[in-house]
Amino acid sequence: MAKRKIIEINEALCNGCGDCVTACAEGALRMVDGKARLVKAHFCDGFGDCLGQCPTGALKIFEREAPEYDHAATRDHVAQTGGAAALRLLDEAVARHAQAHAPKPAAPAHAAHGGGGCPGTRMRMRPEADRQAQPAATAVSGGGLPAQVNPSELRQWPIQLHLVQPGAPFFAGKELVIMNTCGPLASADVHWRFLRGRSVVVACPKLDRTEPYVSKLAAILSDLTIPKAIVVRMEVPCCGGLSMIAAQAVQQSGRTDLELVEVTLSLEGQVRQTRRMA
Repeated sequence: MAKRKIIEINEALCNGCGDCVTACAEGALRMVDGKARLVKAHFCDGFGDCLGQCPTGALKIFEREAPEYDHAATRDHVAQTGGAAALRLLDEAVARHAQAHAPKPAAPAHAAHGGGGCPGTRMRMRPEADRQAQPAATAVSGGGLPAQVNPSELRQWPIQLHLVQPGAPFFAGKELVIMNTCGPLASADVHWRFLRGRSVVVACPKLDRTEPYVSKLAAILSDLTIPKAIVVRMEVPCCGGLSMIAAQAVQQSGRTDLELVEVTLSLEGQVRQTRRMA
């Protein structure tokens, strides 16, 4: 084995949030007994995408003797465990690393923008007053489509469970909706029925890389100001995994005061069943 850069984890500092596992597109990290661990050294490319996600500084890059990074084996592993969506994230990470280590030409002045990383992952909150201030529907030039028909009830960004961060201010003091990805298309009522006055995370138990979801949700729900979690799922069997993830997260959070409710939507967007899970 040759010396190379590879991740090391200080378990004493690890708080078990799982954010580093989510950020590792190669699948080299996993939650074991509530702690993040490097379980596949030859899957770790040493670029450290996980570092910026760790809130406690438990992760560091060190140079030491380690198995060489095996990209072919990593792709096979990611394809088998996460499917096409996870493989796409891996390929995007590889391209990002290549770009980051390529010689950089001087950027034109007009290209500069505030902050770093993907703009789609930056946390944003929208004031409640914005709902009343939204303009009436107007046609988009050339397309004939209205710019907006009904006001959005979404007050936060991001919303995908892989991207949100535990402790984000938009979770505080609000009920949390754990929304399946198909529901907003199946039901026209999602915004006023479920999102108004609530925070939300979106996930698909069938297509997402769900390994970090339980620990991520548990970290979010450990906020004692969140009084209730509402799972909104479709009536199809695969969507039951979302309810299982939520139930495990509530248990892992250690809270006994948190109300957990499951709402099942039909494929036509109607509420089929509402039941209390905890």
